[in-house]
Amino acid sequence: MNKNPWYYIPTLYLAEGFPYIVINTVSTVLYADLGFSNEQIAFWTGWLYLPWILKMFWSPLVDARSTKRRWLLGAQTVLAGIFLLLAALNAWNAFAHAQATNNLTFFSLSLFGFLLGAFASATMDIATDGYYLLALTPVEQSKFVGIRTIFYRLAMILGSGILVAATGALAHPQAGKSWDIVPWPYNWAILFLFLAVLFGACVVWHNHTLPKPAEDAPVHTTHGTAWGQSFKTYFTQKNIVYILAFILLYRLGDAFLEKIVPLFLLKPQAEGALGLSVQNYGLIKGTLGLGAVIVGNLAGGWLLAKYGFKKCIWPFAVILILPNFFYAYMAWAKPSLPVIATLITLEHLGNGLALMAFTVFIMYISQGVFKTSHYAISTGIMALGMMVPSMASGWMQAKTGYEGFFLLASFISLITVAVVPLSFKIKSIEETEAAFRAHKHSLEDAQ
Repeated sequence: MNKNPWYYIPTLYLAEGFPYIVINTVSTVLYADLGFSNEQIAFWTGWLYLPWILKMFWSPLVDARSTKRRWLLGAQTVLAGIFLLLAALNAWNAFAHAQATNNLTFFSLSLFGFLLGAFASATMDIATDGYYLLALTPVEQSKFVGIRTIFYRLAMILGSGILVAATGALAHPQAGKSWDIVPWPYNWAILFLFLAVLFGACVVWHNHTLPKPAEDAPVHTTHGTAWGQSFKTYFTQKNIVYILAFILLYRLGDAFLEKIVPLFLLKPQAEGALGLSVQNYGLIKGTLGLGAVIVGNLAGGWLLAKYGFKKCIWPFAVILILPNFFYAYMAWAKPSLPVIATLITLEHLGNGLALMAFTVFIMYISQGVFKTSHYAISTGIMALGMMVPSMASGWMQAKTGYEGFFLLASFISLITVAVVPLSFKIKSIEETEAAFRAHKHSLEDAQ
């Protein structure tokens, strides 16, 4: 067994990213392809964020029972089973309702399957992020924060890009297409079958490669005490009001786009959308978008390491809100495919930069004995900030149309810039960043 983090950090964060994007975004594409309404899709898939909010309540259990290594391997095993279940549901839907759309029985059962997957994925997030903080030294954490973000984002782009493009290439919703490899919508069953096999392979690989650090042990308290102490230490830390405001509002504009953008790109032009095929949607996200997010993450990691959080957060926040204005323009102008592809590529480049700062922010405020629980609490609060706007977005779009919705979302996104000064008041960020840099320099001097 090789303990070099390169053997397991990339695959751990690929495995962490795939379920999140499949459950929260690919589900949207699936339901749009099957003919469900925007309001129905946005509202009900918005509930799928709930496990990522609630995970803060069972994260102390992950701290207090067994090891992070066992938890993440168990969660990956459960996800393999759930994706297999979703494959079977999609095959049943295709077989029993081949000529029907808007099948509420399938919608309800598959949504429940996605919800179960969300709980397993949220648990895996807790264990994976906690394992990262325990298995790597502070210097390695600083080195791999960019790498883990790249592979997490890589999974999200591959999941919503290449896999969706491949699914669209297998079949087309219009019956009788000569190039269909399988009848529509059996192509969706094949996607979930592939994911089940992929996660089975992840379990085998990680069981072989993950080291067993001595620090990866249960916190020696009762569950109730661990739960109480983790929440007490988190919510009584200095500047907690500023921390909560930043976590909830930094991605507000991004949250409004989360559910509506796939629908805007895929729904027919007659409805005011752009009418891309599932295949073109996936190709743009999985090729140009993939390269852009990798470049953005690498550049973001380098800039944060060189200049620090405070110097980078202003430009990163501005970059994060630009896609709202991109989509407002596209809703008005209905541009050509090359222009659409260019703007989506710029969106992913900017997100790669801006979300690096958010990852570092959460890592810096998640320190101490209960760092795993603190990280889970922070990401749970972030999920709340994503869930509420995304659930409201379908209703807002139905009332205002795509043009009105994206204009309104653009103005709301300016709140992101308004909360940046709050981060300067949080002393723990500066203190943790200084400690990381000092530790790095001390090791360099010793070599």
